Amino acid sequence: MKRTLAFLAVFLATIPSTNAADDIDQINQLIQTDFRRLSEDLGAALSYKAVIPATPLGLTGFDLGVEVTATQLENRDAWDRASSGTAPDTLYVPRLHVHKGLPAGFDVGAFYTSVPGSNIKLWGAELRYAIIQGGTITPALGLRGTYSKLSGVDQLDFHTKGLELVVSKGFVIFTPYAGVGRVWTVSEPVGVTNVSKEEFTQGKYFVGGNVNLGLINLALEADKTGDATSYGAKLGFRF
Repeated sequence: MKRTLAFLAVFLATIPSTNAADDIDQINQLIQTDFRRLSEDLGAALSYKAVIPATPLGLTGFDLGVEVTATQLENRDAWDRASSGTAPDTLYVPRLHVHKGLPAGFDVGAFYTSVPGSNIKLWGAELRYAIIQGGTITPALGLRGTYSKLSGVDQLDFHTKGLELVVSKGFVIFTPYAGVGRVWTVSEPVGVTNVSKEEFTQGKYFVGGNVNLGLINLALEADKTGDATSYGAKLGFRF
């Protein structure tokens, strides 16, 4: 257990400490086109990313981990104008994840994050149902509904909803998975009159792999939401 906790500490230490363009607090400097482009990047970076296979955990199962997602920003000029700092090429978002198995093929999950170097705070939740639970030969197929909510940015009321179809197949300790879905984003300025609310949907697809080494669990995932690409890694416990 001590060795596993040490691994987690090293993993957390790799998160860049200054990456998030400082505070997003200059939305009043944007025109509507910029606000839409900023919102699309936020939708890609902050929407729910489970980084987990479709296989249900079962009634006694848990998956607990620390995840870091790196999203390549497509609209850095809009980020520059909306923030009190300089936009990075890549936004790193750490998350603390927990998933719990329920009866009848259901799983629930949640995450929380506070992005270093910014006023971005975020929480999210999911409900997943195993349409096919999978077995020695049969892959698992799951349907997942997700929600994420931004806090900490006073000038922005922002949330996303998602619906995903995920398939995975276990091979001893390795479980590859893939999925497709849609993300619905609502981005509404608060106390700002020069831009107005944006609502839009983005297509999403992702591939990943999970390696379980007893207590230690590692998952890697590549995600494309809209025009932005994200790469994620999660380290923790799965049992």
